[in-house]
Amino acid sequence: MTTELPVTKRFKPYQLSIAFGVGIGTFTMISGIVPQLTGWKSTSLIHREVFGGIPTAFQVAFYTVIPMMLIWGSLKFADRIRNWERGAPDRRKTTPKNVKRRLADYRSGVYMRTLLRDSAAGLMHSMIYFGFLVLLGVTTVLEIDHQMPEALKFLHGDVYRGYALVGDVAGVVFTGGVIWAIIRRYVQRPYRIRIKTKPEHALILGVLLAIGVTGFGAEMFRIAQGQAAGVNLDHEKWSVVGYPLAQLVNGSSASTLTTWHQGWWVAHVLTFIVFLAILPITMLRHMFTSPLNMYLKDRERPKGAMKAMPNLTETSLESFGVNAVEEFTWKQLLDLDACTMCGRCTSVCPAHATGKPLDPREIVLKSGEVMAATAAHALGGKVSPPLGADSEIKINANSLFERITAEEIWSCTSCKACDEICPVNIEILDKILDMRRYLSLMESNFPAQLGNAYRAMENQGNPWGMSQTDRGEWAKDLDVEILDPGAPFKSEYLYWVGCAGSFDDKNKKVTQSMAKLLKRAGIDVAILGPSEMCTGDSARRSGNEYLFQMLAMPNVEMLNTMGVQKIITQCPHCFNTLKNEYPQLGGNYEVIHHSQLLEDLIESGKLDVTNATLEERITYHDSCYLGRHNDVYIAPRKVVGSIKGIEIVEMPRNGTKGMCCGAGGARMWMEEDIGTKVNDERAREAIATGATRVATACPFCYIMLDDGVKGAGKDESEIKVGDIAIHLLDAIENGERSVATQSAPLAAANVASSTTSFS
Repeated sequence: MTTELPVTKRFKPYQLSIAFGVGIGTFTMISGIVPQLTGWKSTSLIHREVFGGIPTAFQVAFYTVIPMMLIWGSLKFADRIRNWERGAPDRRKTTPKNVKRRLADYRSGVYMRTLLRDSAAGLMHSMIYFGFLVLLGVTTVLEIDHQMPEALKFLHGDVYRGYALVGDVAGVVFTGGVIWAIIRRYVQRPYRIRIKTKPEHALILGVLLAIGVTGFGAEMFRIAQGQAAGVNLDHEKWSVVGYPLAQLVNGSSASTLTTWHQGWWVAHVLTFIVFLAILPITMLRHMFTSPLNMYLKDRERPKGAMKAMPNLTETSLESFGVNAVEEFTWKQLLDLDACTMCGRCTSVCPAHATGKPLDPREIVLKSGEVMAATAAHALGGKVSPPLGADSEIKINANSLFERITAEEIWSCTSCKACDEICPVNIEILDKILDMRRYLSLMESNFPAQLGNAYRAMENQGNPWGMSQTDRGEWAKDLDVEILDPGAPFKSEYLYWVGCAGSFDDKNKKVTQSMAKLLKRAGIDVAILGPSEMCTGDSARRSGNEYLFQMLAMPNVEMLNTMGVQKIITQCPHCFNTLKNEYPQLGGNYEVIHHSQLLEDLIESGKLDVTNATLEERITYHDSCYLGRHNDVYIAPRKVVGSIKGIEIVEMPRNGTKGMCCGAGGARMWMEEDIGTKVNDERAREAIATGATRVATACPFCYIMLDDGVKGAGKDESEIKVGDIAIHLLDAIENGERSVATQSAPLAAANVASSTTSFS
């Protein structure tokens, strides 16, 4: 006999939203009824009567309308949650392993650490956010005390004095922050804010300002009314704003002041009701969605890895990439509702800054417009679109490309600056790359120049279109072991040279310099030579997953067969692919970027830099795929910093704020014929530092910056662009020459002295 186990029914997220709203609304209603039945009052002379001077009818209306608005808001949020559920699965479960990181991400967002990178905007938002939270807490505390029996009431005496002070200070901070926001948006008007300012923003700021002003107005007349009635309210002096304001209307009759108090109280409540009404249908919803998005930042795949796809030669999938809203994951749809429209992503985007069609913020907002317009399943048939959406725009089909153009998608350099700066952890780059997959695999809609790179990778195994037999030519005069295909791997490290390091004339010098440095340090390495194929980075970043797998799978099979465990590479794109993406295909290796290895060799003393000297001014350019994709910022700077005699200068945009060279995301193989060239813009920034050398740690960056510097009219005698390995070897060899020069006269003098003594 078979016993069937009962099916456990789980609440869906949208049902939890409704339950939460109903619960809070019901509790609020009960909290208004109970005091009417109990009649519990405080006997302390130093306290505050919650509804002092407010008619019973107003109190009933308060405890009726507010709960209804809370329930209505929960239903509207439930609609949005049902919209997110349209998306594909995305494993974002909280586990014992990730809970610490998740809480750290949440705290980072709530504490506005990213916002505070812009000190003015960060402080302004902090004033509004924390001021509002404290005011909400103050109101809640007052209501809790209101429910308590006389013996348990706590809001009296010194506790009340402190309460009054905290409440007024929070009100000043909140109202001051709102006024600052109004000035910033409508007077100062920074570009990223100015281009998206809509009437709805005025509504939001107006409601927030009204909450602050009417709150102080109600407090002002409450205190003045009590004084006019002959009540001793000296303790209200701790209301550092309300009490001084009350003195301005002293002399009016008690009845007049009561009327004014009731009017301001009603106005305050009405503004709060309007706030609750617009909360779920405007940008204000980010008060809930943004903290949730921050908490869910942590994901199973590494930071620099794209989403895995099944083997395209075996899968039964009929569509690849993202075209329809449902092809995004539920987390990507949550992203669309978490956006605050702050425009920080826009302000750091190299494509946007140089006149390209791409605006990362618009990618999020336009996707949100399509999501809202196609939400037929939701209660009411639709949900509100992102704030600022043009009501005249019509969405005719469930396709993101109804609003987003291919030109926008192909303008992206995949630098990840937008993701890094976003204060609420929106994953913008993932969306762009997913849409590229659709354009490439389903529509064959990609730039013609990229097609040339595809053919070269497919036919020659590298985007340069060079013969594989030439891969090891750079090593012909060097003592470097070239392995036979499939031979057992016996060296400590495999040196993965990469396509640029093998075929590009500039980067061959990097490879040769690195080989010489490794030999000096006594590091046992070998290379694959003609057996090494392109890792497939450019194919994958441009959406051609099929070509990526065609290149990557044989590489993984070869490396696994040979028994390779440790890999060195000078290319951050190879580094990211080998380290973060090959594990998706069964290739698990210890991958080290050459900057990390050089740092270790210098610190351990294996690479002697005692005499390494350059009397130069040098600036380092951060590679996006080494920095923002893999958080390697310090190692290359330490390598450069080990050189004596140099003066290190940083470009204004460096580290996490570094500007892309323009070659990432397969842009290396596409023409840049719109606006200013990204590499020219970055080169001008490097030149402006007054540096005589520019250090890079990426072959693409080396090519782009060298071209940009030369395009600006600077030859190598004025500014030398080169990889950190080139600069380090130059310094070591220069130091050796200096030592030899200094030693020669001394040796000659010693010989002469000996000869004289002998004779």
